[in-house]
Amino acid sequence: MPLRNEVQLITYADRLAGDLAGLVRLVRSDDLAGAFGGVHVLPFFTPYDGADAGFDPIDHTAVDPRLGSWDDIRELGRTHDVVVDLIVNHVSAGSAAFRDVVERGEASGSYPMFLTLSSVFPDGATEEDLTRIYRPRPGLPFTPIRLGGRLRYVWTTFTPAQIDIDVRSAAGKAYLASILDAVAAADVRLVRLDAVGYAVKTPGTTSFMTPETFAFIEDFTAQARSRGVEVLVEVHSYYKMQVEIGRSVDLVYDFALPPLVLHALFTADGTALAGWLRERPRNAVTVLDTHDGIGVMDVAPDPTVEPGEPERPGLLTPEQVDELVEGIHERTGGTSRRATGAAASNLDLYQVNSTFYAALGEDDGRHLAARAIQLFTPGIPQVYYVGALAGSNDMDLLDRTGVGRDINRHHYAPDELAAALERPVVRALLGLCRFRNAFPAFDGDVDVTLDGPVLTMVRRGVDVPDAVAVLAVDLATGASSVRWSGGPSGSGRTDDLLAAPPALGG
Repeated sequence: MPLRNEVQLITYADRLAGDLAGLVRLVRSDDLAGAFGGVHVLPFFTPYDGADAGFDPIDHTAVDPRLGSWDDIRELGRTHDVVVDLIVNHVSAGSAAFRDVVERGEASGSYPMFLTLSSVFPDGATEEDLTRIYRPRPGLPFTPIRLGGRLRYVWTTFTPAQIDIDVRSAAGKAYLASILDAVAAADVRLVRLDAVGYAVKTPGTTSFMTPETFAFIEDFTAQARSRGVEVLVEVHSYYKMQVEIGRSVDLVYDFALPPLVLHALFTADGTALAGWLRERPRNAVTVLDTHDGIGVMDVAPDPTVEPGEPERPGLLTPEQVDELVEGIHERTGGTSRRATGAAASNLDLYQVNSTFYAALGEDDGRHLAARAIQLFTPGIPQVYYVGALAGSNDMDLLDRTGVGRDINRHHYAPDELAAALERPVVRALLGLCRFRNAFPAFDGDVDVTLDGPVLTMVRRGVDVPDAVAVLAVDLATGASSVRWSGGPSGSGRTDDLLAAPPALGG
């Protein structure tokens, strides 16, 4: 059974609803009824609150009992498509397998599962070899750790708490297969391959999205499909790479969309956005925000170009990227600057840490215009929980943890959630999601036109050919309107998404 062509919610169970059972109740509540057809539940494995908010699992096959059990995931799957993270690049330094390697070194049966400098470069590495490795943060991807009493350089792409797996070893393959078996047994519909671009290390290359990486993705996708699980690939990279990835997997993120939408709304120039909307892969998951920051490398020139090779331009020029970043910092009153780059223990220096709502200057109209563009873009839309609630930058959490991405990972108390759900901008966005889910124009492609600052997107139904939905956004003012006709709901229009979001039967 294919995934629903409906909006999905991205959320941590604990930060929005307390635990998995609470999340099930919330997405089935009257407040959210009809708004979301799927839920991407961010890591709930043991432990969900480790060094990287669950992306450093000690046991990737076990649900943290503080959040619930696999039965809760199965229960959620009765009414919603469930998306789960599959962390293919690394495991926690506290995992039983790696602890055994620390204790016994090469005598451990788990030793081949983990990468060291010498296992990737058995003949030694030159300075050129090491500087060629593509990095998401400054420095080299190694941490000195004693394995069996011998000091080794262990490969740690992200943090010393996250130990990289040799995905081509027998032990690594068995480990990843065990996770696939666990999620398939819980009726998970889609897995998101986290940080897969770094998963294969090949001497003499960038070790990022190399031909060997593509081969691994294709093989892993085949394994998942054989278990009835689809694959979503998460890679922040040069935009043409996303197009290439899309040819070999079920779904790929459209990470170019968020910065292009911001650029268009900041400058009233939709040229780059309209061009991308015409050429982007159609088998995409569209996002404006996630648990990470707002990526900018996805629209920038290719950073992996080797010396002497011709430059590969991005969707925006370097000057436009710089202006975009500064525009976000200006509209957040500088709070995003405090959370971005080397300012706050960031893993990813190519991302700006801010809520999407804050990046738009907390302008309700522009926030809804941006969401409407997302929902009218072909693909499966995912809306991050803080964005769904039009959340501000959480400076208190940032100050407490010193982790830049926590600015966009707010913990909602029940009364705070209830108040957020009553805000007009939130109610309007949920209404827009319901329209996107129910109106039968969104199974076709999109026609995009640009008339000065006005961007128009037209969706036409395939199964219901007379169903048409038209979005018009004035990028200069942020004003947006929707009109629709055909289908079971007749016709209607709204000239102000904030005052009157689309409603079926209008």
